[in-house]
Order: sequence, then structure tokens, then C-alpha cells
Amino acid sequence: MADIKPNKKIRVLVADDSALMRKLIPHILAKDPEIEVVATAVDGLFALKKVGEYRPDVITLDVDMPRMDGLTALKHIVTEYKTPVIMVSSLTEAGVELTLKALELGAMDFITKPHDAISVHIGDIADDLIRKIKAIAKVSPVRLLPKPKVYSAPKSAKKIERRADKIIAIGISTGGPNALSYLLPLLPAEIPAGLLIVQHMPPGFTEVFADRLNNICKIDVKEARDGDMVVPGRVIIAPGGKHIKVKNTNFGYVVIVSATAAVNGHRPSADVLFNSVAAECGRSAVGVIMTGMGEDGAEGLGHIKAAGGMTIAQDENSCVVYGMPKVAVERGYADRVASLQDMAGVLTEAVSGKGGELYAAKRNKEGYGNTSSI
Repeated sequence: MADIKPNKKIRVLVADDSALMRKLIPHILAKDPEIEVVATAVDGLFALKKVGEYRPDVITLDVDMPRMDGLTALKHIVTEYKTPVIMVSSLTEAGVELTLKALELGAMDFITKPHDAISVHIGDIADDLIRKIKAIAKVSPVRLLPKPKVYSAPKSAKKIERRADKIIAIGISTGGPNALSYLLPLLPAEIPAGLLIVQHMPPGFTEVFADRLNNICKIDVKEARDGDMVVPGRVIIAPGGKHIKVKNTNFGYVVIVSATAAVNGHRPSADVLFNSVAAECGRSAVGVIMTGMGEDGAEGLGHIKAAGGMTIAQDENSCVVYGMPKVAVERGYADRVASLQDMAGVLTEAVSGKGGELYAAKRNKEGYGNTSSI
């Protein structure tokens, strides 16, 4: 954990080539008495120099900068200084791809850039940035996960869509993209359950994220569309800015996508998904709450448990931020606590009654290791 002492302000470095953002971000952060901006930088080279000079607790880093871009600077920061980084991203297609790449390289989280200083969303962005800075300031050193082998065999063009008798529902936030990129490729194509995932992400990111996961997994991965059938061996990820629920129909479980009000400050919300899974799936559900700040999903996990489903929380050691799982565990809602490294085996066993030992042997053979500090 980072050495943030009581009453000590969180020191932030802002690196951005935009004069507007170098003015706007410090202005936003100045409103919180627990945070101070100690320096700004116009590009990656200046950022690296000032990291060494000021030793900030957190860095906000623009993706696209002259001389040295954000990704190059990020590689130096996580390997040489191990300072938590929040990427500042545009909503362009290129910006989304670069941001997801930055998360792979060790960035802890990201925010999206407002279009201008008077954006109607500036208040939401301010609150989000402050929450994220406070959460990741406590996280150190930066931990990178070993990368699973990419699944390169072609998937069948058309699968017979049969009803999923069991559902795995996952709620995840900060640290989620890397955790899911580790977990999902380890699940077998024939897993006898459909998976529904709420990953806290803004609009514009989840479709690209789902496509990236689909390219490295044996199972199919897609962004949710209203009316999607939940079938075995398919992962459905909630769209950014929308909730997903599940409905038990005569034809099987169906996904419902909606843009109703945010819950726990989030849309999509894990609680919205978990509550519907508890009501519609009962004992056929497995609820999983993973790395992330706050408490979204904790109460919903309790509802799944009360309905007879199995509940699992990620352990503290393998979480980037032990927030959501911690709340669930402290409230007694988790039947089991599992590390990220063991999660694929635990889930496979939970829905099939077998697979835990086979998975462990496979993992050891293929060299999947524990999380490690870099």
C-alpha cells in the first residue's frame, strides 16, 4: 500500500499537452482539501522529469502528447517509479483503443476528457476523478498480471443456441479490464453457463473492450443488446451508460438493456444486474464480485445468496482496489473468497461440479503465475 499518512494531502502530477486540461484538472482537484496538484507537464518527457523531482502519489496522464506520448511515458512510470496512473482519454475510436492498451500496460484507471470547460458533464467528471484519485492513491506498487496465451483457433461461425440452465453474473470496476483479460481466456468453450458482466465503463468503450476479449477467448464475448439470449459459452457485457437485467422466459434467459437512472452512482450497476439475477435465476445463479472501489454489487450479491445462488468474492491480495468485494465479505454475503488466479477453476467447478482440479493442472502446465510486482 502507498504511504499516505493521515492528514497528508494526496500529491498529484497532471501531464497533458492541452493548456485547457492543465488548467481544468487542477481547478477540479483544488476543490477537494485532501488533494493537491504539485506539478503539471506538457508532454511525456517533462512528465518523467517531474515524477522524479516531485514524487507524486498519483499521475493523470494524457494519452496523446508530443515528443513522448502517454503510452511510452506510462511504461517508464510503472517500471521505474511504480506510481499509480489515471489515463485521460478522448472518446474517439483511436482514443478508446489507446486507453485499453494503457490499462494493459499498467494504468490503474481512466477518465474521459470533457469537450470543453463548460461541459454539462464537468461535475460528473470532477466527482469521478476525485474518487478515483483517492482510491488508487492507496494502491502501490503497480501490479501487472501475467498474460494468458491468446486463443488463436477459429471459432465456429454459428453455434446452436441452447438455453443456459446456469448463469454467472460478475460485477467489477477498477482493475477490471486486466482482471477480465486474465480470467475469461481461461474459461473453457464448453462451460455450461452463460456469463453476464457489469464492468464500470463509460459509453464508447465497452464494445471495443468486448471485441478485444472475444479475440483472445475460447468463449464468445459481446456487448449486450436488448433481447440477447443467454446461452452457454457466451459472455455478455453491459454497454457503457446502460443497465442490464435478465428475464426468465419460456425460451430461456433474455437480456434487458435500459437507460434508467444510475444506481450507486453507476450505470451500468452491478446491483441492478445482481438483483435481477437473484429474482429470475435463484439457485441457478453464481454471483461474483471482483476488484473495484465503492460498494456497488455488494447488496445485490446478498440477494443472490438469499435466493439460493452461490456467491464468490475476489480476495484482497489479487484485487487492484479491494472495495466492492470487501463490503460484500464484511456483510457476510460471500459464500467463498477466491484469488483471481483460482477464479476460472472455481467458476467452472461451481457450474459443472467439476473442473477445479483439471483447471489447476492446466494452469500449472501452461505457466499461469500469481500476480507480481514490477
